[in-house]
Amino acid sequence: MANTFPMFLLSLCLFSQFFLAKCSIPLSPALYVFGDSIVDSGNNDFLNTSAKANYKPYGIDFPAGPTGRFTNGNTFADFLAKYLGLPFVPPYLGLSKDQKSETITGMNYASGSAGILRKTGSAIGMNLALQIQIELFEETVKHYLPKNFKTHHELLKYLSKSIFVVDIGNNDYLNNYLQPARYNSSHLYGPVQFSGYLLKELKQSLQDIYNLGARKFLVFNIGPIGCTPALVYSQNITSGCAENLNQLVSLYNEGLPNMLQELTASLNGSTFVLGEFYQASYDLNQNPYKYGFTNRSSCCVVNSATSQCLQDVSPCKDRAKHIYWDGFHPTQHANYVFATGCFLGTTQCTPLNILELTQKH
Repeated sequence: MANTFPMFLLSLCLFSQFFLAKCSIPLSPALYVFGDSIVDSGNNDFLNTSAKANYKPYGIDFPAGPTGRFTNGNTFADFLAKYLGLPFVPPYLGLSKDQKSETITGMNYASGSAGILRKTGSAIGMNLALQIQIELFEETVKHYLPKNFKTHHELLKYLSKSIFVVDIGNNDYLNNYLQPARYNSSHLYGPVQFSGYLLKELKQSLQDIYNLGARKFLVFNIGPIGCTPALVYSQNITSGCAENLNQLVSLYNEGLPNMLQELTASLNGSTFVLGEFYQASYDLNQNPYKYGFTNRSSCCVVNSATSQCLQDVSPCKDRAKHIYWDGFHPTQHANYVFATGCFLGTTQCTPLNILELTQKH
């Protein structure tokens, strides 16, 4: 009987999410987001880079319009914040010092074109590589958050209950390894060596976030990049996906679960959940009708050089039927499918879904 009331409240909160009402009882005190353009909420607006999404038609279905989100509406992180009963997580670079001091429901450090490696994406401008994102989180923990807690113990307790999303690695292939004219990684490493190098670097980064107080992690693997409209087009694929590219990232994905299990075993009090983005997205591409989608092409009209939306050109009208918004990024509806599956499902996020992760002590 002890669990009946909280579960009843939880059901009410989840029910309210589908009517876009905010739950007044957050399931977690905060959501912290690290990653790339899949979850960037506007950090790249403040950087000198061509990887920006602060113009129409990006944000066409987002209440505030174009904000720097690389989709038509909500990102995966936006939906996750809603389901947790939290406000949207603001981009760290968009906050003043006073705002940083007052924000205790989470921050977003993600940056379009960024990767696990510092050099990734640098050919198209500045970004916040994962290590830089962690440095900004360290600044948050040491300079801004303490103003909101009476003791260091209270701060650590808050961090231990917060959710930490890490969605990165796509660009280490798309904007590094697969561009030998711009980066030397493919000259230095074979495919197996490179995946091992990425996993080693990511493992250290996750340990760094843990050492700053994080305990509950959701870490995504890399999606099926060979199914994205941009690479299907560039590889002249007439049907299906560029499986040679999918096999390349699968080397990384195959090593990720063991690495996360090792961290859970070695880092006291930690829980690492694997976000199975690859399989969920691949299934979406192979069986779109099962999920209510009918189209695998880009919804917006893309720049053939960048695969980003052409500015101020009207996108498709049936956006909920498209998996992809531009050449690389999911539509709001695809993000909704991923987020809902990860929050409540049994296969997309393992060994726990995010609802179960919030209840873990």
